[in-house]
This record gives sequence, C-alpha cells and structure tokens, in this order.
Amino acid sequence: MNLNTSGLFDLSHSLAGEYLARFEYPWQALDVIKDLILALGPTLGDEYEEMGAGVWVHQTAQIAHSAFLGSPCIIGPNTEVRHCAFIRGSALVGANCVVGNSVELKNVILFDNVQVPHYNYVGDSILGYKSHMGAGSITSNVKSDKTLVVVNNEGERIETGRKKFGAMLGDFVEVGCNSVLNPGAVVGPRSNVYPVSCVRGVVPPDSIYKTGGVVVPKTKGE
Repeated sequence: MNLNTSGLFDLSHSLAGEYLARFEYPWQALDVIKDLILALGPTLGDEYEEMGAGVWVHQTAQIAHSAFLGSPCIIGPNTEVRHCAFIRGSALVGANCVVGNSVELKNVILFDNVQVPHYNYVGDSILGYKSHMGAGSITSNVKSDKTLVVVNNEGERIETGRKKFGAMLGDFVEVGCNSVLNPGAVVGPRSNVYPVSCVRGVVPPDSIYKTGGVVVPKTKGE
C-alpha cells in the first residue's frame, strides 16, 4: 500500500495541508504539530477569536461550557466541541467536525468533517477527511514494551523512530464502536473497521477489516 502522505489524504481539506505536503510519511509531521499551530494561529484573521493564549476558535464553532481547550489548539468553523471534551493541546481541528462527550485529543490533526463523537481517545494521530470513529473506539499510542513504533506494510517494516504514534486514518475511513487502533496502525482511504476490532499494521484502501483481523476488499455497494 502507498503510505505516502498524498496517498492517504486530500490535503485541500485541512489548514495543515501545505505543512503535511512536506513529509513523505504523515507520521513524520507529529513532532511539530505544536509549532505548526502556534505559527498558524496568529495568521487566521478576524473570524477566529483567541480565547486564551494559544487557543484559536472560529466564531461559528460551538464549544460546550464544560469542554476544556488546552493550548495550543485551533478549532475550525462550524465544529462542535461537546460537553466534557478534553483537548489537552497540540490539536488542529478542522471545519465541520464533531468532538464529542468525554473525547480526549492530544497532538493530533483532524481534517475537515471528522467525527469523534463519543468517548474516544485520539493521541499522536492524524484523521483524514470525513473519517469517523464509532463510540468508544480509541488510538493506542504507546507499545506495552515501550519500544519504538514500527509500521508493518505488507512485509515491509518502516522504522518511525517514535515512541508515541497512534494511528493514521485515510479519508472516509469508518471505525466501528469499541475498536482499538494499535500503535502504528494505518487505515487506507474508504476502508471500514468492524466493531470491537484490534487493528494492527496497515489496512489497504477500499477494504473491510473484519473480526479476527481478516481483511477483504470491498465489493460494490459496501
């Protein structure tokens, strides 16, 4: 599978598009998301309000009073941040997104129209355009033995050099409820993950990740 940044994402659907285009692999961008946000924030114009030091929120975004917005972060137009959401910082959230009840974000880029609506943890990850994580699904971003994360792609082992690396979800990915995306998981565009799955390695584009880790191509209408 093509793991290049341009192969996973339509970069026109994120404020980070130009930035991400510099990297061969998207996880290489994780190191400096914080710096990107701090550079972008002051350039966003009058439609964004700086609600606190390093926290920029578009005027049309809806932020629940009980939500926590940690610095630095950007919340895009028409995005909804619901009750008890915890944005720890280094989070670039695009337009028309949903960050739901008790969702936690940390060191992430959410492209436009991403939904993480119910009890999700997303850390050290990038979620592509119109990707969706079902209730309770999470990214696991540190291996249990604390060794560096390796991306396993059809027999090829790609060393990332990172201790913390959650998941890369391509555009239009659907993740079923209560699934775990293990460190270094990469799900190709338009693929679906069955509920209660434990995803490892790379899932090709236009595929279905079924119970037990069986991966099959999508057929017409799926």
